[in-house]
Amino acid sequence: MLTQFITVLILVSIVGCILYGRRLIKREKIDAVFGNPERAKGGTHWIIVGSSAILLVWLYYSWDIAKGFYPKSANELCQVAKINESLLGLKYQFPIEEREFKSTSIIKIENENLKKISLEIQNSQILSNQQKISLEEFIIKTNQLIPLLTDDRLMEIDTKIKINEMTEELRSLSFNFQQKGYPFETEIEKNERQRAVSEEGGWGITTVQSGTGSIENTMEVPLIPATSRGLKFDAAAKELKVINDKFFKLKNHNPQFKSSIKSLKEEIKNYRNNLSDSDELASTYAKNIVKIARRIEFASIYPPGALDEMKNAIIEFDILQKKEQGGLRLIDILLFPAGTIVASGPSCSEQGSGRWLPKPSDTLNKFILMSKPSVGYKNIPLLWIDMMDVSKIIGFILPDWIADILPGEYPVHSKDGIVNENFKSNVLKIVTGDFELFKIPVPYGHIWDSFLRVFLGLIFGILIGVPLGLFMGLNRFAKGFFDPLIELYRPVPPLAWAPLIISVLGIDNTGKVFLLFMVSLSIMIISARAGASGTQLSKIHAAHSLGASKRQILRHVIFPNSLPEILTGIRVAVGMCWGTLVAA
Repeated sequence: MLTQFITVLILVSIVGCILYGRRLIKREKIDAVFGNPERAKGGTHWIIVGSSAILLVWLYYSWDIAKGFYPKSANELCQVAKINESLLGLKYQFPIEEREFKSTSIIKIENENLKKISLEIQNSQILSNQQKISLEEFIIKTNQLIPLLTDDRLMEIDTKIKINEMTEELRSLSFNFQQKGYPFETEIEKNERQRAVSEEGGWGITTVQSGTGSIENTMEVPLIPATSRGLKFDAAAKELKVINDKFFKLKNHNPQFKSSIKSLKEEIKNYRNNLSDSDELASTYAKNIVKIARRIEFASIYPPGALDEMKNAIIEFDILQKKEQGGLRLIDILLFPAGTIVASGPSCSEQGSGRWLPKPSDTLNKFILMSKPSVGYKNIPLLWIDMMDVSKIIGFILPDWIADILPGEYPVHSKDGIVNENFKSNVLKIVTGDFELFKIPVPYGHIWDSFLRVFLGLIFGILIGVPLGLFMGLNRFAKGFFDPLIELYRPVPPLAWAPLIISVLGIDNTGKVFLLFMVSLSIMIISARAGASGTQLSKIHAAHSLGASKRQILRHVIFPNSLPEILTGIRVAVGMCWGTLVAA
């Protein structure tokens, strides 16, 4: 419901802002000439149009619009995909989506392979005449296998009966598929199916994985048919799979073919066994010939016209199933751009932009789930409040060496095993936070940790980078000494420093903050240096003439004039730090 509302709101916003913009252009007077910056001011409505267009493209190509307006469409397309998968193997054997029968293609390919081998044997300077004669006999016998499969008179009655049975099953399926109540589900079966559908969940349902704390889409596309149309396609796909399996198990192997192929294999085997190690080429040619014979054996080769009725039955059913899809085909074309739902074995999946582009609704659902303190991410909240004792904060701020520099010794246990605390041990407890005062609310969680790392890295970068940058802008030695160092490491991508920093400082917060500090340091140095060197000389001369000292000139003239550059550097550094935070 939310996706539908947002989609409609976006469309209304785009149309309304465009109409408002055109009306505004006609109404306002354009006094500024082309190139005047005044012409670029305003235009909030065009910002809305651009932002809305980006969000609309995201909704469309992630298939979230299809999910919002037609939530059952993916499930129905899954059942259609099951039929297409079952039909694919059968249609591949016939000139339906191919130009010719699969049998014809195999015969042409293997005849070409036999001719190629025969030509190589005849032109070979290594083979003896006797070897050439023997190999040519094998090629002739292999070539003679094909007519044994394509001769209708040699085709067994049992094979013809099985083909006719499969043809009748396809026609019966086509007839039943058109019936309104197909697959004639009973009330008990319907209730069981609906209960299974409710347990399975919807398209892209988001749940928390037990034990891991991670949030995932447990079901990409629901498999159990949720609608009567989906049930019809699911039942037909099951019947088609049975017919498909029967067809590919069936082989047109008559007694003459079986006898010939067996005899040929034995002859080639004996021939290769009798060859010496020096006759490797002849053995290789014999091996290639028997490979061709085996491909002919396992191929579905039938006499011309033997499968015509079956082909017509497949075409008839294919037309019917496309007709039964109705408006679903239009939904697939319009609302599933750059892909569709495909079936692979027992499962269905999104294939296309909807698979790799996250859906806004799924992203929102995951964020809402993660925002709950009881869920979070990896069992840690995104942002929450924890009651922390003030002693822990004191222990974090005060260094431990304060207790070490005090006179005296730390207490030693007595012979009774009792430790009597003294002044020095009590101070140690204070500086380590090993005592209790009162608790105060303190934020914690993933968002707080990220904010704290960026804040510390940025603060350290400003505290060191701004004074150093001002010094470089005012002193020839500082600029000459530090500028090569800064320009040496500045062009290196921040992510390239991550392995080195981790190996030196570890993977804890120290290394992460230091990486963000390096990112912000170079930006702040360059900004402060540019601001200091860009100060107008007339202002500095005026301050000198009024008797200002160097410190006063730095504080009241140079630093205020450098502030715009420094603030711009802070804005850039904040963006770079948040971008680098992904690796940190």
